[in-house]
Amino acid sequence: MQIRISTDSTADLSAALIEKYNLAVSPLAVEMGGRSYHDGVDITPEDIYAFVGSGKGVCRTAAINVAEYEAHFASLLESANAVIHFDISSEMSSCYQNACKAAEKFKNVHIIDSRNLSTGIGLLVLEAAERAEKGEDPAALAEDLRRRTAKVEASFVLDTLFYLQKGGRCSSIVALGANLLKLKPCIEVKNGEMGVGKKYRGKHSLCVEQYVRERVSGRSDIDRRRIFITHSGCSPELVGAVREILEQEGFGEILETRAGCTVSTHCGPNTLGVLFLRV
Repeated sequence: MQIRISTDSTADLSAALIEKYNLAVSPLAVEMGGRSYHDGVDITPEDIYAFVGSGKGVCRTAAINVAEYEAHFASLLESANAVIHFDISSEMSSCYQNACKAAEKFKNVHIIDSRNLSTGIGLLVLEAAERAEKGEDPAALAEDLRRRTAKVEASFVLDTLFYLQKGGRCSSIVALGANLLKLKPCIEVKNGEMGVGKKYRGKHSLCVEQYVRERVSGRSDIDRRRIFITHSGCSPELVGAVREILEQEGFGEILETRAGCTVSTHCGPNTLGVLFLRV
C-alpha cells in the first residue's frame, strides 16, 4: 500500500529531508503588512525580521483552512492509497481541528495531533515515513504514532523576548526585566503548550551551550539515534559547537534545520533548540 506522509509547515523540515522521505507539506499563512503569504513559499524568516525591525508592525500566522486541507488530501490520494498527516499541537493552532474536519470526506486520511511544534513534529514525521516504507498498516501506524507524541522533548533558548512581547505572548514588563538582566529563557513544550523553563543569564552562545549540555548529559532516557538542531539563524560557529556537544554525547544522526516562519514569528532570530525522542 502506498502511504503518503504529510505535515504542515511548522515541522521545520529542510528541503533535503522533504525530498529524501517524499513528504508533502502544507504551508500556514503568514500575515504581514496587510497581505497574506505562505510559510516557506513566498515569505522567509528574514522577511519577517526585516519587517518587524523596520517598526512597521508585527507578523502573525494563520491556520490552514478546511478547504485547503481538502484539496491537499485529495491531491495526495491521486497517487496514494492512504495519507498520514501531522499537525502542530491543537493547543497552539486550529490546524488540527481543520484537518480533522477535512478528513471526514475521505476514508483513508489519518490526522495526528503532534502535541508539539517545529522538529518536535519532524521527529514523528520521519519515523512515520521510515515505517510506512516498510509496509505497516496505515491505521495501526497512525495510532501508534499518536502514542509516540508523548515521547517528544522539544525546547528552545531565545536570544530576545521582543518577538513574544510584540505578539502578545509575554508582557512588556517581563520582556524589559529579562533584557535588563540579560536573561535567555528556555521555552519548553509540555502537554501541547509552550511554557517558560529555566532562565539562563549571560552571553547568548554560552547560555545555549549550557542549555544543550543540561538537556542531554547524564540521561539514560533519550533515544540517541536521532536529534535535531533547529535554529532561527544562529551563527555557524554556535551551531558547530552544539553539534560537537551532541557528538560527544553519542548521538547518531544529528540533523540541522532552519526554523520556518511560524517559530521565527514568535521567537525571533538567534533562537536555538535541540529536539529528540525519549525511549
